[in-house]
Amino acid sequence: MPISRRQFTLRSLAALAIARTQGSVAIAAQPPKIRVLIVDGINNHDWKTATHGITKILTRTGLFTVDISTTPLREAPASAWETWRPTFAGYNVVVNNFNGGDSAKGIQWPADVEASLEAYVRGGGGLVVYHAANNAFTPWQAYNEMIGLGWRPATFGPGITIADDDSVVVIPQGTGHGPGHPNMLDFQVHVRNTHHPIIEGMPPVWMHPFEQLTHGQHGPASNLIILTYAHSPVTNQNEPMDWVRTYGSGRVYTTMLGHTWAGDPCPNLDCVGFQTLLARGVQWAATGRVTIAIPPDFPGPDKASLNKLT
Repeated sequence: MPISRRQFTLRSLAALAIARTQGSVAIAAQPPKIRVLIVDGINNHDWKTATHGITKILTRTGLFTVDISTTPLREAPASAWETWRPTFAGYNVVVNNFNGGDSAKGIQWPADVEASLEAYVRGGGGLVVYHAANNAFTPWQAYNEMIGLGWRPATFGPGITIADDDSVVVIPQGTGHGPGHPNMLDFQVHVRNTHHPIIEGMPPVWMHPFEQLTHGQHGPASNLIILTYAHSPVTNQNEPMDWVRTYGSGRVYTTMLGHTWAGDPCPNLDCVGFQTLLARGVQWAATGRVTIAIPPDFPGPDKASLNKLT
């Protein structure tokens, strides 16, 4: 049946309206932002500066929203801990910027909060362990398994170094160096050829400024993928800086970079290499994939590249 000009016009307008509606829906249906929870409040480092830096690094990408849960302070009474109950399940990834001490006498989280984090990660949640947070919770067995390596004495468990050919060398329990670090210094970060999404596409060596180069970490040291390392002037060995592992269905990313000290400058937080590494590590822990590109001003082997945080 032939259609009239009026019918043709009405159908055309209807089709155009549908197309516009579908187009507007497509534009509005952006991927939801990754929900991040930073836990801080106690640390031997300047945790306020670190939390500010982490927040700026993540939010500048446009991919994350960040909330902060601050624990009771070190001198707070036990009653203050009774009401601190972060809801991990509401987030895609938890960034731990808490360090209550590296001994059995260190400040622990309430038992039900620890159990909540264990269940969260085991069930598929992401965990990022930031710098001195791997010092914390020595008596917490599951946490030691999640981090793999911690600021623990050699008697605690095996250690790991990296040979010059990029292979992993396991240091037997009870041997090797204990945990420590030299004074802050500029050093080269070496990227292992693991093809892991966090480091995929990074140059093999890049310069990182004014950072704490830790050595002698120990722990279960099992099922780890070492991503980066740096050569320690103290141990004369290549020491792990970044690594990942899975825990149940969850993903854990640990970085030893990101040192902050009250009164000290923090150009290490301004390092484009560190900013890229951290953002990609958080995205991987949250989602299992990485879409954040390596920026054109990523540092090379001989000179750092800075993008100041404000």
